[in-house]
Amino acid sequence: MYFWYDSAMSTIFEKIIAREIPADIVYEDDLVLAFLDIHPVNVGHTLVVPKKKFVNIFDGDSEILGHMMQIAQRLGKAIHEATACDGVNVSMNNGAASGQEVFHAHIHIIPRFDDDAAFQKPKHVAYDAAIAAKITAMLQ
Repeated sequence: MYFWYDSAMSTIFEKIIAREIPADIVYEDDLVLAFLDIHPVNVGHTLVVPKKKFVNIFDGDSEILGHMMQIAQRLGKAIHEATACDGVNVSMNNGAASGQEVFHAHIHIIPRFDDDAAFQKPKHVAYDAAIAAKITAMLQ
């Protein structure tokens, strides 16, 4: 997996989209491809990737991002039924600090079970209401 980004380099996802390497594809349409994660957190862990490459939410096409989430919802229901899991995480890592390893946008759909201990709960920081004004200012 890639831990840095070189726009000239093809990612593993581009190679899967081009059918240069195999993957267990569970869904495809004109905009996205969904396939099983090669390093799953739990059985059924699926990735939804755009066929048009962008790195993450920061440079993504908003219509494609919205479509990715619609497909993630549809797949989440199917994964829930297929795995008989207790819940589903839907997440997108954006940047290396967030855990993004492949620098081609993707949404994770991870089946969860009550006793899987797949993720540790995060530590919490003190609430800071001042950040609300900074975020709002950035939207201007």
